[in-house]
Amino acid sequence: MPNYNIFGNADKPLSQLQLNTYQSPSASAPAEASASQAGRLFAAGATNSASLGLLGGSIIITVQLTNPAGSERTAYISRISGGINISLNLLSSFSGSMSIVRNGTLTTPTTLTSANLNFSSSTTSLMAVRSSTSVSTGGTSVLTMPLAAGPLEFNEFGDFIIPSGQSFTLTISGALTVAGVIANTANIVWWEV
Repeated sequence: MPNYNIFGNADKPLSQLQLNTYQSPSASAPAEASASQAGRLFAAGATNSASLGLLGGSIIITVQLTNPAGSERTAYISRISGGINISLNLLSSFSGSMSIVRNGTLTTPTTLTSANLNFSSSTTSLMAVRSSTSVSTGGTSVLTMPLAAGPLEFNEFGDFIIPSGQSFTLTISGALTVAGVIANTANIVWWEV
């Protein structure tokens, strides 16, 4: 059986059809790209920090995205990010965690303003976004995982879907056993259809 040359050469180039040109690219993009172009990609986040005393302690930040009952839109989580920053740590041991809860209840929440990630769009989010320095209560735990100190980012690409009357709650917590400064940040990016 002959060994046919599968690569083209100058005398006999292989035929090809180029579809991915700079004038009409065919590269695929996630849904967030078109959501942002339509002015429907939003973000909100919060930070909580403290200088912990000699006996250490824990710091918590919770961000909750709620789709109001009767809303005509559905929210899709694009990305969750944030992290735990530690400084002035005096031989302390550290523990951190992230949790996601469906339909949790916040203690003493603060309303957050969401930002439209298309800076030329005046569209506002229909979702209610709030934060708390406490862990949410009730609801259904969806995911809990340990965290190391430092930044975190999870691209969800719409894996979490929040229909009308439901909420998505993200909690980042960090603890030190001895004095130190700790800061927790939690961000949610979502699109609405």
